[in-house]
Amino acid sequence: MNHVNELAECRERANRQELLERIERAIPTDGTREPIQGVHLFRVSRAAEPVIGLSVPAFCFIVQGSKEILLGEKAYRYDTDHFLLATVELPATGVVLEASRDCPYLGLRVDLDSTIVGSAMVEAAIPSPRGHSDAKAIVVSALDFQLRDATLRLVRLIDSPDEARVLAPLIKREIVFRLLMGEQGNRLRHLATLGGHSHRIAQAVERIRTDFDKPLRVEDIAKDFGMSPSGFHHHFKTVTDMSPMQFQRQIRLQEARRLMLGEEFDAASAGFKVGYEDPSHFSREYKKHFGNSPARDVERLRALVVAS
Repeated sequence: MNHVNELAECRERANRQELLERIERAIPTDGTREPIQGVHLFRVSRAAEPVIGLSVPAFCFIVQGSKEILLGEKAYRYDTDHFLLATVELPATGVVLEASRDCPYLGLRVDLDSTIVGSAMVEAAIPSPRGHSDAKAIVVSALDFQLRDATLRLVRLIDSPDEARVLAPLIKREIVFRLLMGEQGNRLRHLATLGGHSHRIAQAVERIRTDFDKPLRVEDIAKDFGMSPSGFHHHFKTVTDMSPMQFQRQIRLQEARRLMLGEEFDAASAGFKVGYEDPSHFSREYKKHFGNSPARDVERLRALVVAS
């Protein structure tokens, strides 16, 4: 038995080392790269300030370093021994915690398609979840050998584009299957089915994201999805770790930041564009969220771009 364990540990170490070497070679400088459709590589050479963006349904895997995702009032930290599973598109903040020039942060993200999840459930005869349990939008779990092995085989295809066109979809499907059979499988199953609160919350999230600049009427959204206002509010916060109002506010502020930084809107115009009628209210919420007034925040970000 000890001999078997030693062999397994040896293979695990070899897989970790090969993954590290292959990803380091595939993305030799800081930034992001998508060498295979739906497979994204990340490299960061120093611990950076928080980056605010949208999480997407994905399996996230770290080869070197560690990272923290902030969603609402909760933080989700993961590293080389843990993976992060995101199942709903939400505004989130990412922070690389461990990275240096000699030992850069190296990560990988495999995008998840709900139709593939659903078809994998049918093909593997995995039943739909019973009842209407909720599923959080982001969870962190221990990474097992099977998931790491499948990820390694996917990464190997980066050097073989012709093989990748045929084999990458199959390996991504295997990763979905492994996730479905793991401890977070029930969460993934809920979001692949047509019933249950989680699916309705995912649809509500998309509506709020689309209509972020319009007044938020929770009662109307709850009614459209067959829920009471209090029930909708409860289930929304269970899935997203935010209230509907907090979610809309984050979307608005991120879009306002983009408008000022990328399209040179002034603060008042950006605030009005995303749905704020009172410039003072917009400035207060912006400073509370980003830590600086709109003008100072944009000035700081532009200086960082020039410095880099």
